[in-house]
Amino acid sequence: MLPQEVIAAKRDAMPVDGAELRAFIEGVTSGAVSEGQVAAFAMAIYLNGMENAEKVALTLAMRDSGDVLDWSDLPGPVLDKHSTGGVGDNVSLMLSPAIAACGGFNPMISGRGLGHTGGTLDKFDSIPGYTTQPDNDLFHRTVREVGCAVIGQTGNLAPADKIIYGIRDVTATVESVPLITASILSKKLAAGLEALVLDVKVGSGAFMDSLDKARELANSLVEVANGAGLKTTALLTDMDHPLASAAGNAVEMQNAVDFLTGRKVDRSLWEVTVALGAEMLVSGGIADDTADGTRRMEEAFSSGRAAEKFGEMVSALGGPADFVENAENYLDTPPIRIAVEAPETAIPDNLAFDTRQIGMAVIELGGGRTRPQDAVDHAVGLINIAGRDWDGASPLCEILARDEASAERAKARVIRAVREGGDRPPAIIEKIG
Repeated sequence: MLPQEVIAAKRDAMPVDGAELRAFIEGVTSGAVSEGQVAAFAMAIYLNGMENAEKVALTLAMRDSGDVLDWSDLPGPVLDKHSTGGVGDNVSLMLSPAIAACGGFNPMISGRGLGHTGGTLDKFDSIPGYTTQPDNDLFHRTVREVGCAVIGQTGNLAPADKIIYGIRDVTATVESVPLITASILSKKLAAGLEALVLDVKVGSGAFMDSLDKARELANSLVEVANGAGLKTTALLTDMDHPLASAAGNAVEMQNAVDFLTGRKVDRSLWEVTVALGAEMLVSGGIADDTADGTRRMEEAFSSGRAAEKFGEMVSALGGPADFVENAENYLDTPPIRIAVEAPETAIPDNLAFDTRQIGMAVIELGGGRTRPQDAVDHAVGLINIAGRDWDGASPLCEILARDEASAERAKARVIRAVREGGDRPPAIIEKIG
């Protein structure tokens, strides 16, 4: 079948079989399928959707467009999680070493921030010397010896996804559930995982701002992943408030170190991190059930073993050997620090944010990007963000900025973001799969 025939079938809401989708994706990778044809294909799927079997076939074809990692030499299960993105979402920084401390292996391939959501790699770029793009030998050695490694996508991992996503980004087709599903899962399947847990965010700071939309995406991801042979479950989690009490890059890294060492642990962040880890341990056969997985995760943190694994990972990938002990000496701090006082209308114990605006405040400071090529200032951000237990007297947050002008712009964003909370959902809304 010619590329235009695949496009016509999807334009007319007709199913396309796996062989035809595989041939189309092979053409995307080789260049035989043009950018215009990819754009038309993406728009047809955006408008008409795909059947489940088509989504599985598309995902597998995109996985097979490049390398598929092999971890068969490891003496334990290879587990991972994926978040659909949020504000103050630094879960991966604590979760990855905790899984390693519990006996699992976590080769976590992460991305950079775009728009109002932060990127895991940008947080690790705030550590001097840390290599987010290691060669395959260093990546495999770190996972084998430490149990975890958080890095960026390798050059030949699901290359069709890179091409298609770049075109979706400029053709208003990013929000297609079938294409989001194939994009996320093609990379996770190429990473050679045995089990996956998905953190699907819902709320004002999430890409899926309604529960129905988030549930649709979670169900699609779980059904397609399991259909492709990857054991997968999902948790829907609240993003109507920043997850950590910090938003930025170095500030979220410091927040993670404080969490790992027990110096400061944000309540919602603890709940989400432990819940995701428990699901991963159950899926990997390390824990008997969720209660056992929860106990193992809690012990990984309380014993200090998760912090030790984090330090070993940072050192193995080129960062300072004493980073956990002396993080504040290595993380850059900008010169301006201002407090943002709450408006008189803000109500204690009923505080909520338009969380997207909190993420945009970080971008106002230079700590995020609106285009992939934008530079990021890793030092700026928000700290001490008011949480569920805000007393009404403390500031809404403190802003760390390079200059007064950007600090004032960010302050205005934060004040505009304040909402009356009403009944807030729990941190963990529901499980799917």
